[in-house]
Amino acid sequence: MHFNDVLGQTHLKNHLLKSVENNRIPHAQLFVGSVGSGILPMAIAYAQAILTSQYQPGSVEEAACIQKVTKLAHPDLHFSFPMNTTDNVKKNPVSSFFLEEWRSFVNTQPYGSLYEWLEALGIDKKQGNIGVDEAKEISKTLIHKPFEGGYQVMVVWMADRMNTEASNKILKLIEEPPKNTIILLLTEKEEMILGTIRSRCQKLQFPALPDSEILKYLTDNENVDVKKATKVSKLAHGNLNIALQLLNEEGDDLQFEKWFVEWVRTAFKAKGNKAAINPLLQWSIDLASQNRETQKKFLAYCSTTFRQAMLKNYSADSLIYFDAPATGFSIEKFAPFIHQNNIVKIFEALEEATYHVSRNGNGKIIFTDLSIKLTRLIQAKS
Repeated sequence: MHFNDVLGQTHLKNHLLKSVENNRIPHAQLFVGSVGSGILPMAIAYAQAILTSQYQPGSVEEAACIQKVTKLAHPDLHFSFPMNTTDNVKKNPVSSFFLEEWRSFVNTQPYGSLYEWLEALGIDKKQGNIGVDEAKEISKTLIHKPFEGGYQVMVVWMADRMNTEASNKILKLIEEPPKNTIILLLTEKEEMILGTIRSRCQKLQFPALPDSEILKYLTDNENVDVKKATKVSKLAHGNLNIALQLLNEEGDDLQFEKWFVEWVRTAFKAKGNKAAINPLLQWSIDLASQNRETQKKFLAYCSTTFRQAMLKNYSADSLIYFDAPATGFSIEKFAPFIHQNNIVKIFEALEEATYHVSRNGNGKIIFTDLSIKLTRLIQAKS
């Protein structure tokens, strides 16, 4: 994978290329950003630049090296990633057991999420982890000299999934790295990584992609018309993975729209009407029956809709792209109820609900609490 295959992030590309050209490659680096910002494609492109640096540009050896990296089968390019037991791997899972699935996943979804990876393994209802057995495998792999005589690169994807015991073993490896070994730790949640590991890594922060980059990608690579690509690129908030999900989840948006409108209309009826609490409770039960990923996506949809209503309320019409043809919901009529006196608390309530959903909280309690909070908030005076 070449740097040209990575969407945007020009500044980071130039920085990484210069580190290779000047032979000043930090042995431990931390790539921080969402999967949709390109941390994994960038790591692979960087690894390719490192592994080909010993060869003359345009040589047969360089071409062969590039081909191996493209297939994710270079003997000096290693990967570690979260996993769990499966129907075929009953105990002590390590990354080497899943390389075939990993190569397929990266080739088809280089901007894919952890949930999509676990789904590809058929274990999306389990937690993916990097445990001590994996840390031992990493140490055994990197203790050997590079097979082709240059560098060897270890890419640890979703490094925040390392447990404490695994983290301590990786820390020792980072403190005393084998010669010509580069360790790239990739994470969306920097704060979940052991502080002593973070302090020993050179950190690269990956910003969200510009809407224009995502729009161009969608029109050029996914054959999406400009109007739809514009809407999706804004909804994605700089995350290509979310943009690609949105293209495939129009049916979800329709359901989300119905859930949102049902909640809003019931919430307004609840003012001074105790009987309206029953529909709110039923709404909460219906949401609680959905899987965790659907719940999180719906909460993200709510955040976007509230944000659009606020923009409409303050006449930022050029930023409005909300459309609800299925329910006839009017953002114009709803907008006056979303204002400076409630928008921050609304976002806080949604973020809190998202956090508890991510932590496997009780769905009925989470959504009942949320519905009652938001019912009160949208009726606050501006």
